[in-house]
Amino acid sequence: MKKIKLVDIVIILAVVAALVVGFLTYKHFRQTAGKQIESTSKIAFQVFLRGVTLTGGVSPMKAGDETFISIRNVPYTNLKIVDVKSDTKKTLMPNPAGKPAFILVDDYSQIFMYDVIVSVTDTAKITKDGAVVGGNKIKIGLPITLEGKNYKFNGTVSDIKILAENQK
Repeated sequence: MKKIKLVDIVIILAVVAALVVGFLTYKHFRQTAGKQIESTSKIAFQVFLRGVTLTGGVSPMKAGDETFISIRNVPYTNLKIVDVKSDTKKTLMPNPAGKPAFILVDDYSQIFMYDVIVSVTDTAKITKDGAVVGGNKIKIGLPITLEGKNYKFNGTVSDIKILAENQK
């Protein structure tokens, strides 16, 4: 009779583990990636761009245009811009009138700096963990790059909404 070596035991354990995982998947105790998708739906998500420098004062992004996005520095696709909101940098100052104690005023030391919120739409696969776009889960805080003909801005996802079928 031959002596059983450590390598033989490791191979036998790996085969048994693969059989157990296969059995559990077959009996629906474990879900594969394809079965986790619950539906496909249109989503809208907002990208917050902090400290964008615009010396012309006009945002190069407009509602109705398309912007190319990269998710975590991986190129994805062109998406339609639904809305663009921009505001100059603000600072908090004591209120001379007293009530309220502080007021928000334009920060003239950063006159060309803007905070911009860009809303875009896409079709996403909806899972129990959230929306998946281009193989990436779209979650608040996810780094996104918006790129157009004459701009490239880095921002983060700040809001996600699953749209009803009749909304665009």
